[in-house]
Amino acid sequence: ACVRSNSNRAAISHLHRQLYGRLYPVLLVNTDGSTVRLRYGEPKRILMLPLDSSTLPEAERKARLRRHFPSKPKAKEEETFEGIDLDTYKKFWKK
Repeated sequence: ACVRSNSNRAAISHLHRQLYGRLYPVLLVNTDGSTVRLRYGEPKRILMLPLDSSTLPEAERKARLRRHFPSKPKAKEEETFEGIDLDTYKKFWKK
């Protein structure tokens, strides 16, 4: 029996693959700003390569780290009812 390995084989029976691959057109942006069109397995519009932080100046590297990892929010003071004059709200308690 001769086995044909072309597109007509799929028409006769099912595809003999574990993964049915479809590649989507994607725009790849390099760190220097240049772009390349390529085919990617997930439907995305733009892929950006990560910037190498070891090539950046020290000040810019620290600024990027501060933007990515902001400081923890400060704890707010809880409101207390000590400074409130209750006589001003007495009219709302009466029926």
